[in-house]
This record gives sequence, structure tokens and C-alpha cells, in this order.
Amino acid sequence: MPGGGVTVKDVNQQEFVRALAAFLKKSGKLKVPDWVDIVKLAKHKELAPCDENWFYIRAASTVRHLYLRGGVGVGSMTKIYGGRKRNGVCPSHFSVGSKNVARKVLQALEGLKMVEKDPNGGRRLTPQGTRDLDRIAGQVAAASKKS
Repeated sequence: MPGGGVTVKDVNQQEFVRALAAFLKKSGKLKVPDWVDIVKLAKHKELAPCDENWFYIRAASTVRHLYLRGGVGVGSMTKIYGGRKRNGVCPSHFSVGSKNVARKVLQALEGLKMVEKDPNGGRRLTPQGTRDLDRIAGQVAAASKKS
């Protein structure tokens, strides 16, 4: 960033995602679906997520991914959040994540005006979304510098 500012690439990704998830939850503007407490995140998962704030964390992780790459659609997000499907005695294979969860997260972020549809396909960050992420990255960097 010109002028020596801190960007998302400069901070610890785990601390950044936690801080962004807290920001999204505190703002109260992110539209969370009703079914978040009963859904599995992929067909290879056996249980629903333990953390009740998983939707905010997934949204923060998705926004960070869009910041780093951009032009990512629902199908790409399902591959990112996919994993190993265990088939008992048969060999394991890769399994994609839930398309519905990925779609609802992107739609909720569009409602916040952080993400917009890319004319070339997929979604990309808006200038306002980029500003918000850089501001939160600066806060995370300042907090980690103090401790």
C-alpha cells in the first residue's frame, strides 16, 4: 500500500480472521440464515460445527480470500472449503464443501456492500470492502505490536 500502510497480507491470518469475524458480529448487519445451528458444512463432515459463530468466521475467511485473489465464485469456494471424504475400508477421496453455505455467505457479504459480482464471473471485493479490511489489518498489526 502506498504510504507505508498495513494490508491484509502483512498480518497473521488467524488473528485477522478472528478480528474481522468479531467486527462483522459487532456490526450486526451481516444477515445470518436461520439454519446455521443445524447444518453441516460439507458432505464429508460428520458433525455440524461446534462454534456458534462459525458463519461470521466463514464470512471473514471468504472476504480475506477474495482480497488475496478476487474473481472467485461459489464453485471455487466449495473447493477451498472441501476436504477428505473417508469411505471406511475404501480409499479416501476429495469432497467439495457445501455450495449453499458458500452462496449464502457471498450473498450476505453482498448485502454489506463488501463484495460485488464480477462481470468476468465470480465475486470481487468492492473498494469499501478493501478499505474496511485494510483498516482492520492495521488494528490487528497495532495490537500484535503492543504484545
